[in-house]
Amino acid sequence: MPRRESAGESLQSTDVLFPNSRDAMSQEIQIVDRGRGLQLSTTRITVQDLVPYFQDGCSYEEIIRWIPTLTHEEIAVVERYYREHQAELDEQDRRIRAYRDEQIRLQQLRFPDEGHEVRLARLREGLLKRQSDDCVVVDRS
Repeated sequence: MPRRESAGESLQSTDVLFPNSRDAMSQEIQIVDRGRGLQLSTTRITVQDLVPYFQDGCSYEEIIRWIPTLTHEEIAVVERYYREHQAELDEQDRRIRAYRDEQIRLQQLRFPDEGHEVRLARLREGLLKRQSDDCVVVDRS
């Protein structure tokens, strides 16, 4: 809820759009656990979201280009945490990637690549069948 203007104080446009923007700017940036894994206290960005960027040696500007909501200060906090716990976080990242790769493999087994034209024809056939099932025949006799 936007703050109310008090005597001698004027609201700025950012107060209406982002009523807590001043509070957010003054918050201490910390690593917290809110049930999704470790994340920044100021955003929903997790430590694991940034691990691949640190592994690849990306600059802060490169990270911000891909995740523009982050500030240099937030990246620095996560990087400091990453450097202090690098072996553990790299192992977690390895397990996450292995799990993702296995899920992709299982998905490909369930739904083998049938080629673009074959898939398109199958989807068209299903659409036509659904459309014909939805048509209602009205007897006007």
